[in-house]
Amino acid sequence: MLIERGAERVVSFDIVPAPSEAWKHPKIEWRVGDICDKEAVLDAVKGADCVWHNAAAVGPFHPKWLYMKVNYEGTLNVIEACKQAGVKKVVMSSSPSTRFTGVDVDGLTEAQLPPLPLKRYLQGYAETKAIGELAMRNACCDELMTIAVAPHQVYGPRDNLFLPNLLEAAGNNKLRIFGPGHNKTCFTHVDNYCHALIISERTLKKGSPTLGKFYIVTDGRTQPEGQHLIFWKVLDEAVTGMGFTSLWSKWHLPKWFLFLLAYLSEFVGMILNQKFKLNVFNVLVLTMHRWFDISAAEKDLSYQPIISFRQGWDETIWWFKQNWLPNFKRESSYTGIATNTQKKIDIQSRKHQVQR
Repeated sequence: MLIERGAERVVSFDIVPAPSEAWKHPKIEWRVGDICDKEAVLDAVKGADCVWHNAAAVGPFHPKWLYMKVNYEGTLNVIEACKQAGVKKVVMSSSPSTRFTGVDVDGLTEAQLPPLPLKRYLQGYAETKAIGELAMRNACCDELMTIAVAPHQVYGPRDNLFLPNLLEAAGNNKLRIFGPGHNKTCFTHVDNYCHALIISERTLKKGSPTLGKFYIVTDGRTQPEGQHLIFWKVLDEAVTGMGFTSLWSKWHLPKWFLFLLAYLSEFVGMILNQKFKLNVFNVLVLTMHRWFDISAAEKDLSYQPIISFRQGWDETIWWFKQNWLPNFKRESSYTGIATNTQKKIDIQSRKHQVQR
C-alpha cells in the first residue's frame, strides 16, 4: 500500500522470509532479520523517513521471556536505532488488549479505557505490548515523533492466526459457542488497518494533537450495528461458508464451566510445562463485550475505512474457501503454539517470535 501511494523505497524487515506470493517490486526490499538484533535493526532503518513498527510475538502461547524480549526490548531497539539513524517518525502497532482488565468494553473511547500502566495484565502479550507502547510514546519529541495505533480483531485474506484457528476447531467439531453467544465486538479489515497506519504518519508534525497518543481503528460505522457486531453470529458466517455445521445448531458451553476448565487447563499446563488452547484469557475475550468508539481516530487522524465490513468479510470468506479449505485436514490439537518442553522452546522460539 505504501508503494501504491507513492513511496520511493520500502524495506520489509521480518524474522521469516517473504512468502512466495509476496509482491516482487523493484521498490520493495524483503529483508530477513531479528528485531532483537540491535545492529540489524539499525541497518534496516537507515535512510528511512518513517518506521512502522509492527513486529511482535503474539497470542497467549509463548513463554514470558520471549514476549519481553521481542515486544519490549525489541521496541527499545527500534527507538534507539531510529535515534541513531536520524529517523524522524515512528508509527507503532499496538493492541487494545493492553487496556483489558476483564471488564466489558462496551463502546468506550480511548480516553474511557484504563490508562497505562495497569496494575495487572491478563496475559504476557498484553503486558509487554503495553510497556513497549509506553516506551515508544514516552520517546516522542521534536527529533523523534511517535504515535501508537491499534486495530481490533484484524481479519482478511491470508490471515494465519485469528480465523484459521477457529475454522480448524469448527471443522473438527471442537468449537462451540461460549455462553449465550450475544457478546458484541468489532473487526478491522487488514486494508483498513494499513490505511490507518499510513495516514497516521502524515499527522506526525510539530504541534499535532496526535503526538505520543494512542488510537484504536476498526471497520467503524460500516459494521451492521453501527460500530459493533455480534461475534458468534459473524464467526458462524465463516463456519457455514466453509460448509461446516452451524455453531448455532449445537449446544452452547456455559461460561462458568468454561472458566472452570480454563483454570484447570492452566494448572495442568504449569505442571506439564505445556500451553493449552483453552485458557482463561481466551474464554474471557470470547465471552465479553469488546468494541470501541473510534471517534478520536475519525477526528484526529481523519480516519475512515476504505473497505466496508460486509465487503471485507465476504471477500475473506471467499478467500478461505478457495485457499484454506482445500488444504484443511480433519485433525487438531488442544495444545497451543508453544512447544511442550523447554528444550523445544529454545530451538523453535526464534522461528515463531514474529508473526504477521
